Amino acid sequence: MPSQLDVLLCALYVTLDDLFIRLGRVRPTGRPPRLSDSELVCLAVAQVLLGFNSERHWLRFVHGRLAHLFPYIPQQPAYNKRLRAAGPLLAEAIQHLASLTPSWCDQLRLMDSTPVPCGTSRETVKRSDLAGLAKYGYCAAHSRFFWGLRLHLVSTPDGIPVVWCLADPKIGEREVAEAMLERTPVPPGTLIVADKGYAGREFEDFVRQLAAVLLRPDRRDELRRLGQLGWIRQRVESVFWTLKGQLGLERHGGRTDHGVFARVAQRLVALTAAIWHNWLVGAPRKRSLVAYDH
Repeated sequence: MPSQLDVLLCALYVTLDDLFIRLGRVRPTGRPPRLSDSELVCLAVAQVLLGFNSERHWLRFVHGRLAHLFPYIPQQPAYNKRLRAAGPLLAEAIQHLASLTPSWCDQLRLMDSTPVPCGTSRETVKRSDLAGLAKYGYCAAHSRFFWGLRLHLVSTPDGIPVVWCLADPKIGEREVAEAMLERTPVPPGTLIVADKGYAGREFEDFVRQLAAVLLRPDRRDELRRLGQLGWIRQRVESVFWTLKGQLGLERHGGRTDHGVFARVAQRLVALTAAIWHNWLVGAPRKRSLVAYDH
């Protein structure tokens, strides 16, 4: 009897193959690659759902666990090269799967950011290919400094990524949020729930121009309006916990700009695929990964 992971990967392969054909990524003539783009995305999704942060360990394991689904499994250098270049492909998969979920039409959006560390030693900072892109930043939630990037995310209440980007941690959250929402505006009437870091009259005016409403906890130096909003703020924190604790966001292993982007997108597409499939099968908890982690 096939496992739930097998069922998810089969459904994902069919859906993405149709998408990539429409986008012209599948060549109608000529010799096809031994590992198609659809199979590459499925292999990348399975890797993080099963908790393998090491590509070497993953490719050794996949021969015994998923060889019946993948006729060809590349060696580590080929897989690493394909995955590093697959950032735009993974981003297209995220957007397509997100648009297929019922929560895509929800008028509530959660917005926040989280650190994506890229190194922990001074030698790494000096010698890394990310030098100049990654910077030192401060995480107020955990009272710690880090060297890397910051993931900015706008999601649905069940965790589907709607808009996301990686940015310099020294750039303010409001500046990045404005750039994201200008590029991908939310529907009129949307409620955007954010934290205190997005407080500011100019940013609230910007959100108002989008015909949306910004909800955030009250600051200590202002009159009471909405209180702490802990009941809804907990949701976006749990989305980040899923990305970090279960999908290994902080252990991505990227060493170049393309590598970090692709591996962050790999975690996001795995989360999106799991939520999308949970909607398809009617699972009670849409962000649960329990059915797919073994």
